[in-house]
Amino acid sequence: MIDFRDFLKVDIRVGTILSVEDFPQAKRPAFKLLIDFGSEIGKKKTSAQITKLHTKDQLVGKQVLAVVNFPPKQIGPFMSEVLVLGLGDENQDIVLIAPERNVPNGQRLH
Repeated sequence: MIDFRDFLKVDIRVGTILSVEDFPQAKRPAFKLLIDFGSEIGKKKTSAQITKLHTKDQLVGKQVLAVVNFPPKQIGPFMSEVLVLGLGDENQDIVLIAPERNVPNGQRLH
């Protein structure tokens, strides 16, 4: 069990995917994403192994949830700045977590 204060340390925000690129250097198929988290946090980049269930065209403009207060992580030649959140389906392919309707970029998960 964790204390509610521990939960509050994890900063989960909503952002809109601005661009998607292939990431051929990744060990497993992945995309490089640029996500807009609003004026307070700005634009951040990440990589995500979401190529099985998502196309680049479907992802641009989609809002997603991400942890924005982890330290940057080097993934091959790419520096990932946030962790996009998802769940595995019956095949363990990643389904992204998104709000049911659009909300302002940068909103924090409560």
